[in-house]
Amino acid sequence: MTLEKTNADSVITCLSPAKINLFLHITGRREDGYHNLQTVFRLVNWGDDLHFLPLEMIETSQITPVNSDNKLQATKLCKDLLTLTGTDNITDSIEDNLIFKAAKSLLIYAIDTKKLPEHLPQVSITLDKRLPMGAGLGGGSSNAATTLLTLNKIWQFNLSQEGLIRIATTIGADVPIFIFGEDAIAMGIGEQLIPIDLPDQHYLLLTPDAHISTAKLFAYPRLRRDIELLSVKTIQNQSDNYTQNLVAPYHNVFTPIVISLAPAVAEALEYLQSLESQALGTARMTGSGSTVFLPLDDSLVSNKALLERWIANAPCSAHIINNYS
Repeated sequence: MTLEKTNADSVITCLSPAKINLFLHITGRREDGYHNLQTVFRLVNWGDDLHFLPLEMIETSQITPVNSDNKLQATKLCKDLLTLTGTDNITDSIEDNLIFKAAKSLLIYAIDTKKLPEHLPQVSITLDKRLPMGAGLGGGSSNAATTLLTLNKIWQFNLSQEGLIRIATTIGADVPIFIFGEDAIAMGIGEQLIPIDLPDQHYLLLTPDAHISTAKLFAYPRLRRDIELLSVKTIQNQSDNYTQNLVAPYHNVFTPIVISLAPAVAEALEYLQSLESQALGTARMTGSGSTVFLPLDDSLVSNKALLERWIANAPCSAHIINNYS
């Protein structure tokens, strides 16, 4: 993920990109209640913008590591250090916001390891939100990852990518892929990442106004949790079966449940399916919904009139996007 600094020594503006799942399988339920997944994450060039403005330094010497109280001290310090704008409609409390949680996690690390500097700059963070919440695009997770990456630089903690991924895993299952910063095969709860080289692609992406709780979907009685675990080599060698087209055994286990519960998602997916013969790709849902997308054949990318007509006729908000690079 590239950090773009604007206005020389002032605001740092970063794209917080979305992800799509080219397929999504559940291979089992874990003893801790979580589920083991297998998927291919693809980062795309559409997302939110986050703006970071470093401000005056404040003293942190009042923070003394005291084990169980470290989280409380990190919470207090985080409130002193951060100002968030553009997040009011996302969570009722600032402490529940994933941007705040990411910053707090960095501070917990610094306190726990006794690497907290005596002074840190306050940071004003402004979120320009484009990605709908609950859309299966990983917007909140991407915001958290972008915050980890950027504050790691601003606060000069100098954590490695591996160290940031360890912290990211404690925040949410989708956060590590955005630290990883490239297309990947993912397993476990999403923290086991293996890079994969995929062809450049464009997509017609629809975001219906629908949201079903992810927790509700994972608890759904008819959800399949026994998909056969594929080898990494198999997934790498069979990319033609899930990039442009989606061929068995590759699929999204959440699709039949979501379209039965959310008519708007069913309508959006049916619309994309009506275009498959022209697009030469297979329409599908990303994550646990509600976003659906259709890979586009390369020959269509320059046909702006056709794509504009498809967007205009879509039953909900529609975008042409391509992979992040």
